[in-house]
Amino acid sequence: MILNKIIKIGSIFIYLLFLCNADATAQKINTDSLLTVIIKDMQTNKNYQKNIERALLGKKIAPNYLDYYLILGRNYDFLQKKDSARYYYNYYIQKNPDNEDTFNYLINLELEDKKFNDAENIIDKALTAYPNNKNFEQKKLSLYQLQKDSKKEYEYLKILQAKYPNDNANTQLILQLESKRKSDRLGLNYSYTTFDRKGYGPWHLMGFQYIRERQWGSLIGSINYADRLSSGQSIADGIQYEAESYFFTGKNNYSLVSAAFSNDLVFPKIRLGYSFYQNFKKGWEGDLGLRYLKTQDGTEFNTIVVGIGKYIGSSWINLRTFIQADKENFYPAITLTMRYYFETRFDYISLTSGYGSSPEDRTTLGQFKERVSLDSYRLGAGYFRMFNNHYLMGLQVNYNDQEYVPNLTQNELELSLMFQYKF
Repeated sequence: MILNKIIKIGSIFIYLLFLCNADATAQKINTDSLLTVIIKDMQTNKNYQKNIERALLGKKIAPNYLDYYLILGRNYDFLQKKDSARYYYNYYIQKNPDNEDTFNYLINLELEDKKFNDAENIIDKALTAYPNNKNFEQKKLSLYQLQKDSKKEYEYLKILQAKYPNDNANTQLILQLESKRKSDRLGLNYSYTTFDRKGYGPWHLMGFQYIRERQWGSLIGSINYADRLSSGQSIADGIQYEAESYFFTGKNNYSLVSAAFSNDLVFPKIRLGYSFYQNFKKGWEGDLGLRYLKTQDGTEFNTIVVGIGKYIGSSWINLRTFIQADKENFYPAITLTMRYYFETRFDYISLTSGYGSSPEDRTTLGQFKERVSLDSYRLGAGYFRMFNNHYLMGLQVNYNDQEYVPNLTQNELELSLMFQYKF
């Protein structure tokens, strides 16, 4: 009798336990199914208010099911109910900081609302959880750019450059920011050119410069003096007045306008120029421009300039071609420039090579008409450095195998010195 009662009670207990487990399983299936329905609706019907009601129900049934908090945050975000979205994003991150997407949602929300301090705090938390996540590092850069805080942007870019020395885009941005810093410079340039032809040369070229750099771009004014010697006697000299300006036309592009004038034979009468520069992703850049040159005897030359450049880590490579013509003939020229940067844009070594004469060859530009149709093969190397944040110095050596009449060539060696004071 007692045994039968024990068996009966045990059967009832097992039955009740089975019902409880079945109910728990059904609840789990229901909350999972409800979540699936909400996600599907977000992708198709986009009935965000209905989804919020469903998610609140799911949260009530399973308050520890964190996915419902994330779903609520997303749907409130879509309805532009930012405070509610912010609450659920923060709750989810507090309970589960290992979800990269949630950090992204909350960062974007704070940036959109221009709550920059909150955005920076969230980005720092994200970078603590994901220390090598380039997406969050870019978010921090975007934050400083939206704040127009170029100082913080520059400092953070320098940190990233040390962390990723081969990141081309960081190097490109650093050089762009450095060019926008407020500064004034006074400069002196001097070039000494010798020739292996007896009785020919040397040539002297000296220039005085004032360079004014501001957030909008830069303005450069120059006065140049040239003196050409033959057999120890000066045979021609003169002065040229020059002005040029680089100005930013957008976040990733800028322009150059230049003009020069002289009445002396050692310089062209008029030189005008314009170029448009565009920076692309992954360290690429391109430029397209026009040059106009009028010699002292009235001969006119028009040049189309096309260039492409690439930042590779701390290096910069640029290939530029000059498609130039007078009224009858075309005369191509090409220049390859390579630079390796150190601490700043003023600290670098350079290597150059090229073929032909172009309006960029300032030392010999007074003979452009005579040289443009002749062969010319050039090589050069330079070293430039800034000292004590004020003194800029540079040394450039160029060699030119120049045809001076058809089938006859001369060797030209040019030594250039540059000194500037930055204040």
